[in-house]
Amino acid sequence: MPFCKVADPQTNPDGACKNGTEIFYRTYGHGPTKVLLIIGLAGTHDSWGPQIKGLTGSDRPTDDDQLRIFDQNSREEGDTEMGGGIEVCAFDNRGMGRSSIPTKKSQYTTKIMAKDAIALLDHLGWQKAHVFGHSMGAMIACKLAAMVPDRVLSLALLNVTGGGFECFPKLDRQTVSIAIRFLKAKTPEQRAAVDLDTHYTKEFLEEYVGCKTRRAILYQEYVKGISSTGMQSNYGFEGQINACWTHKMTQMEIEVIRSAGFLVSVIHGRHDIIAQIYYAKRLAEKLQPVARMIDLHGGHLVSHERTKEVNQALHELIKASESKVSPHDWTNLPQKKSATLRLTWTSLTTTSTDRPTFSIAEKIHICLLYICSLFVLVFERARRVQRSLRPSRVEASLT
Repeated sequence: MPFCKVADPQTNPDGACKNGTEIFYRTYGHGPTKVLLIIGLAGTHDSWGPQIKGLTGSDRPTDDDQLRIFDQNSREEGDTEMGGGIEVCAFDNRGMGRSSIPTKKSQYTTKIMAKDAIALLDHLGWQKAHVFGHSMGAMIACKLAAMVPDRVLSLALLNVTGGGFECFPKLDRQTVSIAIRFLKAKTPEQRAAVDLDTHYTKEFLEEYVGCKTRRAILYQEYVKGISSTGMQSNYGFEGQINACWTHKMTQMEIEVIRSAGFLVSVIHGRHDIIAQIYYAKRLAEKLQPVARMIDLHGGHLVSHERTKEVNQALHELIKASESKVSPHDWTNLPQKKSATLRLTWTSLTTTSTDRPTFSIAEKIHICLLYICSLFVLVFERARRVQRSLRPSRVEASLT
């Protein structure tokens, strides 16, 4: 099986990879154009299935010798659909799937996980790549782009937020109900039912495909997927949550991405109840003029719900990057009127310590979210005390 070993800086300060974290990955397709896919919280590399198929024309891994021979024969027969010489790599983040599961929360940050992705690029021998991330994976992609901008050909951020309090879902009856159901879910069946309401819009789930609704079809797929990939350990889940909560892009990191010369696509489902589109738009505005904002009618897994539109957007980003399209021709965001406006925006969003300031409405919202989170934490703590002799486990998700 293909693994990339990553040195743990806490135990291997000399950079040696002995006893380091192992990252499980898969490669797909062939060609000079390289694409690295970074999945989100509690998701595995398989979650990128629709994009792998759309980018390479095949969902068969090519990192196994037998599969590589079979895939080459298929290409000779013209079996690729939209390939165009693209090779894709998707992997399981630390704490999920077949990758290692560090036991300390401090071993899970978006910066550490970005270093995992950079190590994987080195392992593959890829000097440069288009980097696409979803949800937490988009946060990791931002960190990677700020750390090694010279290795990024383009950046796609799907259903992204700025981390921290921005990770809180919209506070309403629906999300509170989903949060409670999530905490109570103990079986793949219960978790699958919650995930569907979390990932997709209601109208998409209620559409009929033949004689069955999408909800019924996806439910069976989710149960099968969760059962086959196994449960995500508490260490992995809590560690990845910590990575999301502690994530923050500084003004300097934003400026590095803005001035690096590559194009950015921010793609979001406008009905996402996990990552609110407001924060994605705000990030896109900060990345002017290199960013394009694409909002689609979909939920958190807009990459599955609006596969055709998302894949088209990714192909357009690759094509525009290869064609050296200028940022001003790429962006669809309204241009700022003057440098004074930019200065005003900066002064409103940062302080001398580069910490964000908020309006009264935002502060009230944060307080409500904080109270809600305390309720969830107390609920979870009580549940753990009840099961102290039997440690709980959290099932896999596609988030």
